[in-house]
Amino acid sequence: MSWHAKVYVVLKPSVMDPQGSTVQRALHQMGYSAIENLRIGKFIEVNFDQALQEQEVHKQLNEICDKLLANPNIETYQFQIERV
Repeated sequence: MSWHAKVYVVLKPSVMDPQGSTVQRALHQMGYSAIENLRIGKFIEVNFDQALQEQEVHKQLNEICDKLLANPNIETYQFQIERV
């Protein structure tokens, strides 16, 4: 068995999301006028070696997200870890 992590990275609420705004406008033009807000983020899956303890997986994921997967100035992240 190994560890499987799902990482979600999104822009902080105070940061403008031009890509999300563009998609929202396009959806409105397509007739989906009920959409009030749309923001786009990233979804990343990571698999870890089974030899690691869950605390070490958690620690490494925090480091990976802080150093590479998310820009802490404008983005937030959360992740879920499961044994597979």
